Amino acid sequence: MIQDNVFEESSGNIFTDLGFYNADELLTRGKIGIQVFRILKQRNLKQNEISQLLGIYQPEVSHLMNGEFQRFSEGKLLIFLKRLDTEITLHLRSRHDGSF
Repeated sequence: MIQDNVFEESSGNIFTDLGFYNADELLTRGKIGIQVFRILKQRNLKQNEISQLLGIYQPEVSHLMNGEFQRFSEGKLLIFLKRLDTEITLHLRSRHDGSF
């Protein structure tokens, strides 16, 4: 018996596809969190060094390094980027017609 594969096109946001009510927020946290994670991995820091650098307790460092970005607000994740000496640029545009 041959079974046809069924595919569904993504919306571009996995959290929307999975039905989360706060999908946009979760996607934003994920994008920012991944950048924080990459910088920390590049610097090859130990958890106690990360704790001191970011001003958080060690259990929070574990959550961060395990990709549990939903535990941190977007603001907190942006503060982490600032403490990691990262320039942040905010680009705003309408979702519909490209203007405000």
